[in-house]
Amino acid sequence: QVQLVESGGGLVQAGGSLRLSCVASGVIFSISSMGWYRQAPGKQRELVTTITSGGATNYADSVKGRFTISRDNAKDTVYLQMNSLKPEDTAVYYCNVRSRKSLFSPFLDYWGQGTQVTVSL
Repeated sequence: QVQLVESGGGLVQAGGSLRLSCVASGVIFSISSMGWYRQAPGKQRELVTTITSGGATNYADSVKGRFTISRDNAKDTVYLQMNSLKPEDTAVYYCNVRSRKSLFSPFLDYWGQGTQVTVSL
């Protein structure tokens, strides 16, 4: 099993910044993609951004130019730097990791418990 621990959420004014972190631990042979998703009240969970093991990134149009994802492979950690935050960024942010426990095991998806990000006017 893999455990994900997120941190860094909180309350910030519009235009401010926050940095989220997510550390993966447990039985990990290798990690392919890591990413962040979010879910606002009354809405479905949506993709925010992902990063591959090689560093290729993908962003939702709504966060391009404002959010930056990065990862530290040695620490099995993924980060999300969020700048120029808007009230519509308010949501619970979830970390996602796709990993396998051995060379011959399938990749499986794991999720963090979520961290609240609230952006006020």
